[in-house]
Amino acid sequence: MVLNSGETTTFARIKQIEAMITFTLCLLALVAGYFIYGRFVERIFGPDGRKTPALTHTDGVDYIPMPTWKIFMIQFLNIAGLGPIFGAIMGAKFGTASYLWIVLGSIFAGAVHDYLSGMLSMRHDGASLPELIGRYLGVTTKQVMRAFTVILMVLVGAVFVAGPAGLLAKLTPDVLDTTFWIVVVFLYYILATMLPIDKIIGKVYPIFAFALLFMAVGILVMLYVHHPALPELWQGLQNTHPNAEDLPIFPIMFVSIACGAISGFHATQSPLMARCMKSERHGRPVFYGAMITEGIVALIWAAAATCFFHEHGMGETNAAVIVDAVTKDWLGTVGGVLAVLGVIAAPITSGDTAFRSARLIVADFLGMEQRTIRRRLYICVPMFLAAIGLLLYSLRDAAGFDLIWRYFAWANQTLSVFTLWAVTVYLVRVKGGRAFCLTFFPAMFMTAVCTTYICVAPEGIGLPPAWSPYIAVAALVAAGAWFGVWYSKHKTIV
Repeated sequence: MVLNSGETTTFARIKQIEAMITFTLCLLALVAGYFIYGRFVERIFGPDGRKTPALTHTDGVDYIPMPTWKIFMIQFLNIAGLGPIFGAIMGAKFGTASYLWIVLGSIFAGAVHDYLSGMLSMRHDGASLPELIGRYLGVTTKQVMRAFTVILMVLVGAVFVAGPAGLLAKLTPDVLDTTFWIVVVFLYYILATMLPIDKIIGKVYPIFAFALLFMAVGILVMLYVHHPALPELWQGLQNTHPNAEDLPIFPIMFVSIACGAISGFHATQSPLMARCMKSERHGRPVFYGAMITEGIVALIWAAAATCFFHEHGMGETNAAVIVDAVTKDWLGTVGGVLAVLGVIAAPITSGDTAFRSARLIVADFLGMEQRTIRRRLYICVPMFLAAIGLLLYSLRDAAGFDLIWRYFAWANQTLSVFTLWAVTVYLVRVKGGRAFCLTFFPAMFMTAVCTTYICVAPEGIGLPPAWSPYIAVAALVAAGAWFGVWYSKHKTIV
C-alpha cells in the first residue's frame, strides 16, 4: 500500500506521539502519586490542630509564621538545587532506568522522606535533623550526624557556587567574569544566612521559584511540540551510558540522580519551613508536594537531555552547557534567559539555606540563641571560611570539582539513609502495626545503594563494579538482620 503525503505526515505524527508514551505515563504517575500515595502517608502520620512552633516559639528570626503558598515556594526552591537539573541530565545517559528511578523514587522514597522528616521536626519544636536522628537512633548517632550534616551543608554551599557563577558570566559582559560572580554569590550567602528568614528568603524566593517553574513548564511544552524519540520501557532497561562497563546503573545512577528522587539534604531544609508553618495540615502540599514538583522538574530535564544527547552525542559532560543550549534553542533568547535564571536561582538558593541550616544545627548543639547578629557571626564565619577553602580547591581544575561533587552526592544520599531509619524507628514506636513499612523498604534500598557506591566508586574503596550485586545483597542482609533484632525488642507502642 502506498501512502500519499498527507497520510505519511499523519503516520509520522502518530509515531512521534508514540515515542513519548513512557515519558507521559511517568509524568501522570508523579501527579497521581501526590494525590493518592501522599494522602495515604498523611493519613498514617495524622496531622492535627495543635499549635505549631511558628506560633509557640516566634522569635522574629527563624520562627516566623508565613503564608502556606510562600512556604511551598521557598521549600521547593530550597530543595531544587543542582540535583534535579544537573543530576537528571547526567542520569539521562543511563537510559530509561533514569525515568523509573525519578518517578518511583520521588513517590515512594523522596516525598515520604521529606514529608515525615518535616512533620517530625514540627512535632518537636522545629528541631534540626541531627536532633531528630539522635532522638530515635541514639546519642552517639546524633553526635556523628551533627558533624556529618554540617560538613554536608558546607559542601553544598561550596559546590553550588561555581555552576551558577559560570552561567551568570555567560549572560553578562566579559568584565563580569566567573570570579566576580562567585564573590557576589558569597556576599549574598552571608546576608541570607544572617538576616531573619522573612527579609530576603521570604521576599525573593517566590520570584526565583516562579522562574524555575517557568523554565520547567516551557521545556515541557517544547517537548510535546518537538515530540523527540525518547526511550520507552518496552525497549529494555539496558545501560546506555558511554562508560557503562565502569559505571553500572546500580549504584551509580541512583547517586547521580540525587535530589530528583531522594535527597538527605531535603531533610535539613524541612525544619526551616517547619518553623514557619501555621498548621500541621499544610505539611502534605509543602513537604510531599515540593518533592513531587521537583521530581517533575527532574523528569523534564532527563527527557530534554536525552534529546540533546541524541543530536549531539553523549560526549558533553558539562550540564550547564546542555542547559544553556536546550533553553536557547527551544525557548528563544528571552525565554532562554528566563529559564537559565531559574537554573541559576535553584543552586544559589539551596546554597544559602544550606548555610542557614548549618547555623541552626550548630546553634542547637551549642545551645546558643540566635536573636543577636553577634551570636550568628560566631557560627557563620568559620563555616564560610571552610566553604571558600573547598571552593578554591574545586576551581583548580575539572577533576577537583568532580571529586568534591561526588563526595557531596554520596554524603547527600547517606544522610537520607539515616533519616529514613530514624523515621522508621519513630513509626515502630509511635504508630505501631505495619506503618514502619513506609520508610523501611526505602531505607533498606538506600542503605544498599550508599554502601555499594562507596565500595565501588573510584573516590571510595575502588572495588570492581562487577561486585556491586554481591555488596548490595550483603548490605541488605546486614541491615535487615540489625533491624529484625531491634524490632523484636521494640515493636510495642510506647
